[in-house]
Amino acid sequence: MKIELTASDGHRFSAWRAGPAEATKALVVVQEIFGVNRHMRHVCEGFANQGFAVICPALFDRAERDAELGYEQADVQRGLALRKQVSDEQVMLDIEAAAAALPAGAARGIIGYCWGGSIAWWGATRSRSFKAAVGYYGGGIAASRDEKPNCPVQLHFGAEDKGIPLTDVEAIRAAQPGVEIHVYPGAGHGFSCEERSSYSPADAMLAEQRSLAFLAKHLG
Repeated sequence: MKIELTASDGHRFSAWRAGPAEATKALVVVQEIFGVNRHMRHVCEGFANQGFAVICPALFDRAERDAELGYEQADVQRGLALRKQVSDEQVMLDIEAAAAALPAGAARGIIGYCWGGSIAWWGATRSRSFKAAVGYYGGGIAASRDEKPNCPVQLHFGAEDKGIPLTDVEAIRAAQPGVEIHVYPGAGHGFSCEERSSYSPADAMLAEQRSLAFLAKHLG
């Protein structure tokens, strides 16, 4: 269901909430550059079915309320333009507000995809709100790879991702030997999104299994 949250700077924004209110494990799910669209709601419901309480904040609300995009080239360009209107600092204010809105007492994690993959990494390094972080194909991780994580981190990359060269992945691995990194041969960017042309069901399933096992280990 759609809810409204307020960040510490007074910004009011929408979010998608799913899962049991009494859950003992909880996730902030972080959007791609396409808003909290049908795919992100599908991801949220998947984790809710696994027993997680989930909140997916609409990070584009600072630029445009309720932006939901598809996956055509025009959507990509619009998403990139919206992303530029939201600062990294503002993003983290909204992430903290989402974390605070999860059930009290639940073990909290963060998982993100695309832009959200980078933000999940920042959730580990720029926040102390989470006990685990999982990032999928975050293009901004390499640039901030020297930041120190405050919780265990698992990262997923496609070997054929045109936007994230394997040299970036290896640079992350070298800078963060304690981070669990998985690379999927033949997979491109967005391989876990069922609405993208790059969707790879087998890789998506394996990455999901690894993510759930990692979250179970660290969130209980």
